[in-house]
Amino acid sequence: MAERILVTSALPYANGPVHIGHAVEYVQTDIYVRFLRSCGKDVVYFCADDTHGTPIEINAAKQGIKPEEFIARFHDEHQRDFHDMDIRFDYFHSTNSPENRHYAELIYGRLKEKGDIERRTIEQAYCEVDRRFLPDRFIKGTCPNCKSPDQYGDACEKCGKAYAPTDLIEPHCALCKTPPVRRNSEHLFFKLSRHADFLQSVLRRPGFIHPGLATQLQGFFEKGLSDWDISRDGPYFGFAIPGETDKFFYVWLDAPIGYIATTEKWAKETGKAKSALDYWDAGSPSRIIHFIGKDIVYFHALFWPAVLNVAGLHVPNEIKVHGHLTVNGEKMSKSRGTMVPVRDYLNQLDPSYLRYFYAANLGAGVEDLDLSLKDFRERVNGELVNNVCNLANRALSLLAGPLEKRLAPGRAEGPGRALVESALARVPEVRAAFDKLEYRNAIRAITDIASAANAFVQTQAPWAAVRKPETAEGARADLSDVADVVYLLGALLAPVTPRLSEKLFAQLGAPALMFQALEGAKYPLLDRSRPTGTPEPLLPRLEPERVNAIIKTPEGAPQAAEAKPAGGKEKKKVESDKKPAAAPPPAGAGATQASPGAGASEAPGEIEYADFAKVVLKAGRVVVAEKVKDADKLLKLTVDVGEPTGPRTIVSGIAEAYAPESLTGRRVVVVANLKPRKLRGIESRGMLLTAGPGGKDLSLLDPGDMPPGSEVK
Repeated sequence: MAERILVTSALPYANGPVHIGHAVEYVQTDIYVRFLRSCGKDVVYFCADDTHGTPIEINAAKQGIKPEEFIARFHDEHQRDFHDMDIRFDYFHSTNSPENRHYAELIYGRLKEKGDIERRTIEQAYCEVDRRFLPDRFIKGTCPNCKSPDQYGDACEKCGKAYAPTDLIEPHCALCKTPPVRRNSEHLFFKLSRHADFLQSVLRRPGFIHPGLATQLQGFFEKGLSDWDISRDGPYFGFAIPGETDKFFYVWLDAPIGYIATTEKWAKETGKAKSALDYWDAGSPSRIIHFIGKDIVYFHALFWPAVLNVAGLHVPNEIKVHGHLTVNGEKMSKSRGTMVPVRDYLNQLDPSYLRYFYAANLGAGVEDLDLSLKDFRERVNGELVNNVCNLANRALSLLAGPLEKRLAPGRAEGPGRALVESALARVPEVRAAFDKLEYRNAIRAITDIASAANAFVQTQAPWAAVRKPETAEGARADLSDVADVVYLLGALLAPVTPRLSEKLFAQLGAPALMFQALEGAKYPLLDRSRPTGTPEPLLPRLEPERVNAIIKTPEGAPQAAEAKPAGGKEKKKVESDKKPAAAPPPAGAGATQASPGAGASEAPGEIEYADFAKVVLKAGRVVVAEKVKDADKLLKLTVDVGEPTGPRTIVSGIAEAYAPESLTGRRVVVVANLKPRKLRGIESRGMLLTAGPGGKDLSLLDPGDMPPGSEVK
């Protein structure tokens, strides 16, 4: 029997919209699930809204509606946002459900039977006006650590210090502002401290959690595990605890149980399992994988496994933990407009761009991921649009036009066949990277495959050959081999950019290609007897104004923009109506030598128009980019400037500002009539125009979508 895999993402709180920081986790998980399915695995992916607790109750009261109405609005909104980000759950449920109540009561009953529930009297703040105890966010006051005023009762938003509500200085009720009194209340505790040995054994299991996190969690054992307060006094939006008066399950008890409840709901509605216990019983052979953020590791790696074990249920096999998202190098912030709702992003841009960028930066570790708007735009344009999409459009347009959508039979030998077989040889590398969550390594291999195919096209120059009867069939054979590579790229990118891959398959006139089929795949990949489809542009280039528009800075707040250069220096701008030659000394062949007067304080002297007119500026496109050995600042670029002799080599001093992989396919402005010179033994024929003070703070000038060789004036 095939292994059954159950995958979850952390439950979004039904108290606001899903934002692009949340989306990191759901995109990461969705890529993994799509990859597993493409490999032929039996996998289900579940999630639900986390609906209980104090913040929900407070915000519903502020709007004058019941909590049930409040969470229903976000339930619908969350599902639309996830769907439009191409995230596909097998079921998306709610913790405020009959299934969740059933399993919460079942698990609590089993914990109680095993003697793991203890009743204790604790002191709490109590509001005599509202006649209620004031846990967590029902109480405000001054932080006992940093003395910041108007802080909630669980943690300070200024210094990050956690504390008990009773620790606040000059506390007051968050509802009526009245100072509370202190009263005793009986609460129910789960005896987590009894399960230290079991939890240590879980943490030692290979693959359970990142080794660095397992080491960090040892701090809780060294201090002694604290028993967990699983009850809250009413009124409280949640499930009443059986056998108790005015006591409710704390949200962190029933929230993870939502994973089980969602499985139960899916089983009932689809009939694909008898019940949730097909996956969640302790004896089930299923494999359970949780994806979470690093801020909730304690709950998922200690509290949750202990509860499941005592209740006789399946402890998760793996917990995959990711870091947080920063925007332009800073923590996400509402005041700066960088806590961008997913819907605001989707109103501007295709989800494929963000999914690709996240994948290109995600590894298996827990480091934070930065969404620099400049890096986002340049990397997506350079790698996805100019490299992959441009390759597909060039090849399929020629096949569909002059060559009437007919493919050539596979060849016994030759550079085209070698290109395809070389690409197929990298499939195990890509597969292993996806399996290990090293998505950035997978993307690196995929872009290498596309770059090699683009270089092949540039060398073979089929656009010229298709117009001559004597060379047209050779061009057809070359383009058919490139179409094979495009087909493979569609398969490899399908977990990351599913809608883009669907378009690629349709334009090739071919069925979807899966990782499972690639295990024994051989040249040729495509059925060469079938006609290709109709090519269309796959994705437009990202323009700065569209990218910057996703951040809506609140009125009066600091303006969010692309990441600032190191040292806080502002970039020099080159206005579109000025001659590029008027920019500072450009990066390229000439940028590595001292200009006349270097080190002098006086400005460059005026030149005659006739001098300027000698400079020939052309639009170019980077075909290949690579580092120059032992030269930190230099890149060797192969640049197409529309010449019949083929692309030229340019050595450019932009390595501090641009990674080689981000440049493939990028449009550039080239000084085309610069005298050749050797740099590090490489003959450089030209120079690229940039704006900026130098080093990391350079921006290549972009001539737009002009074909290579177009004159720049």
